[in-house]
Amino acid sequence: MRVKTAATVVAMVVSAAAGAARAQERPRAQRETATATFDGKKVAIEYGRPALRGRTLDALTAQLPADRIWRAGENQVTTLTADTDLVVGDKRVPAGKYSVYVHAPAQGNWSLVLNSDPGVPLKQIYAAAPPEVANALWPRLDGYEKVAAMEVARIPLAAANPSSPAEHFVIRLEPAKSGASVLTLLWGDRGWTTTVKPAR
Repeated sequence: MRVKTAATVVAMVVSAAAGAARAQERPRAQRETATATFDGKKVAIEYGRPALRGRTLDALTAQLPADRIWRAGENQVTTLTADTDLVVGDKRVPAGKYSVYVHAPAQGNWSLVLNSDPGVPLKQIYAAAPPEVANALWPRLDGYEKVAAMEVARIPLAAANPSSPAEHFVIRLEPAKSGASVLTLLWGDRGWTTTVKPAR
């Protein structure tokens, strides 16, 4: 009995070590920046691009906390930086830098969430963070409610149909009519959009 128990423990340790090794081998989500320019003023959204890796979007969003707030990317906090005042959807957003989240309810359309909280240094979340990324800002993984009072805008997103499935999460800023840009989020076989334009 003791031999069987010891063998089981060894097998579990080996399995856990193999899983950790696979996690370390998996490449980090690449970071990209979507940009637009209005009268020489830049707007940029920087974000990490998680992959589905055989999972479904419904399965992933089912793991969200009760408030259904998602960090809109992977690893470091997703940010929107604007050199000019904007109107995003129907909400006025002053020039500045914001952390970006998404409200992804189980039913109904998603919303883009902009918050003036910059995020939290990785070393406060993970004490063993490597020095080169220890001070990198991460989203509020310990509960959005801690910074909910700093929310600047919550913008409803319209559903969109991608021309092809997106394995990696994508954010786009593309020119549209009347000097506006279309902000699009794509992942899997689903998409969401709103407009971004300079405030007048």
